[in-house]
Amino acid sequence: MLKIGDFSKLSRISIRMLRHYDEIGLLRPVRIDPESGYRYYSENQLPAAGRIAALKDMGFGLAAIGEILGCYDEKQALERRLLVQRAELQAQARQTAYRLRLLDTALERLRKDDEAMQYDVTLKTFPERYAATVRMHIPVYEMEGMLWSLLVSETAPLHLIPDDPCYCSVVFHDPEFKESDVDAEAQKTVKGRYPDTEHVRFKMLPEVTVASAICRGSYDQMRGVMAAVAGWVTDNGYEFDGPAFNIYHVSPHETSDPNEFVTEVCYPVRRK
Repeated sequence: MLKIGDFSKLSRISIRMLRHYDEIGLLRPVRIDPESGYRYYSENQLPAAGRIAALKDMGFGLAAIGEILGCYDEKQALERRLLVQRAELQAQARQTAYRLRLLDTALERLRKDDEAMQYDVTLKTFPERYAATVRMHIPVYEMEGMLWSLLVSETAPLHLIPDDPCYCSVVFHDPEFKESDVDAEAQKTVKGRYPDTEHVRFKMLPEVTVASAICRGSYDQMRGVMAAVAGWVTDNGYEFDGPAFNIYHVSPHETSDPNEFVTEVCYPVRRK
């Protein structure tokens, strides 16, 4: 048998943690001296100690580790637990990467002078235009690609001729921010006339006057651009007059580099 100190060295687990594992029933010593209280472990427990350490390194909590050790020799059950943990860690990694991008963007903007941080807001009018449109509820804002996939796949046999200029935009019809079930509509302006498909509707879009600003770079900046437009609307005697929409001048369809994105944020407005 091994004294707790020797077992600690061989297992690379601190004595404090070994005592804790004993208290919670995760790894109990094979013997405790009734007079001295010394804990003794068996060499045969080293593999179990190694499994505990490995599972901790994978991000499992002690309660989960106790459950996994109970089915460690059942390959399929173990594989299921590992796959679930892998999926959860991947989701955490994506969330961490997103937060790091936000921090990088904030730091970059802080390092610029105040003038460079401003977004130029302009008032413009889009004339009446003919467009292929797909409107549906999508799970979240970031999944608007579902709209474009439908539009592209269903209109491929029609050989659409893009308008000049061709505006590819998404309108958000909800009157408030939605965490899920977003009412969104993709629109692509085209020349000619075409028949509707299962999900695509062709229609004339009415003339609209908007306050707009250009976002150059990743979508992490969109809140700042929206705030700039909202401030301009308030300061210049206008009010909002319809659902906002984004025009994608350079989108993920054209480049995989977020720094090259060019997005125009548009809010329909009218004079008060």
